[in-house]
Amino acid sequence: MDAVIIDSGGANLASLQFAFERLGAKTEVSADAAAIRSAPRVILPGVGSAGDAMARLRSNDVARLLPTLTQPVLGICLGMQLLFQNSEEGNTECLGILPTSVRRLEPKGGQPVPHMGWNQLALVREDPLLEGIVPNDYVYFVHSFAAPVSDVTLASADYGVALSAIVRRGNFWGTQFHPERSAQVGARVLANFLRLA
Repeated sequence: MDAVIIDSGGANLASLQFAFERLGAKTEVSADAAAIRSAPRVILPGVGSAGDAMARLRSNDVARLLPTLTQPVLGICLGMQLLFQNSEEGNTECLGILPTSVRRLEPKGGQPVPHMGWNQLALVREDPLLEGIVPNDYVYFVHSFAAPVSDVTLASADYGVALSAIVRRGNFWGTQFHPERSAQVGARVLANFLRLA
């Protein structure tokens, strides 16, 4: 077993598992606290609303467990947003692992919300998760809320405003984009995550 994918109820669980399978990795989807605690790596995916996702994580004590984990943890899309203190989406209290709040994107310059489609990465800091990723690589986004650029930002994207595309604090990483839908660049990010220990 290379990683546990937390069963967050999202529709992207199967595509995420397939993305890891293509890399030769074995994953298990689980909401069991013991399985998550003992996993070598943990992925927190998410689609839907922050409030619903946090309610699900609280219902099985995963919300209390997650901040205590010491192995590499990767939040994806809404899963990344849940790592922050709170979200403007429903004024939701999140996991509090990362500082600052997730904010609603505002339509600017003819750019609609949600931010949906391919966008380029601007690299902010070096990190093992970014090995082989170069400035202006394209990745695939689908979101209406975003974290501002801060001292946890590894890479940003521009959508009328700079937003955090990849973040890290300690053993917690997050990608606002969907690596499982981001072709070779996304596969490289997931492969890099599998090398973290």
